[in-house]
Amino acid sequence: MSASDLASVPAQSWTMICKTEDIFEGMGLRFERVDHPPLAVFNVAGSFHVTDDTCSHGNASLADGWLEGDEIECPFHQGRFCVRTGLATAFPAEVPIRIYQSKVADGQVWVAFEGDKP
Repeated sequence: MSASDLASVPAQSWTMICKTEDIFEGMGLRFERVDHPPLAVFNVAGSFHVTDDTCSHGNASLADGWLEGDEIECPFHQGRFCVRTGLATAFPAEVPIRIYQSKVADGQVWVAFEGDKP
């Protein structure tokens, strides 16, 4: 993420969701917020990506799936999504999942909410 990308998001819309040490490489972690659907944060070779946590094909937590490279496999029906783009990459998943702007600062993963709303 470039400095110009970060500059376009108001400072008050960044929310800390976890510490980098909480997520081992190749793993995901679910984050819940009262006013927003659950999110998943994934560690892909030290790069952190934030997506919707709920699979678009079934009601499964993607954070409970299997991360291979930059693709998360749903634990229910083996649909896959790219955690960088949100695109569905394997059937039965066909509808993309939402991705969120994120950054790492001082060992913490932060996610941007547009105007602090989903």
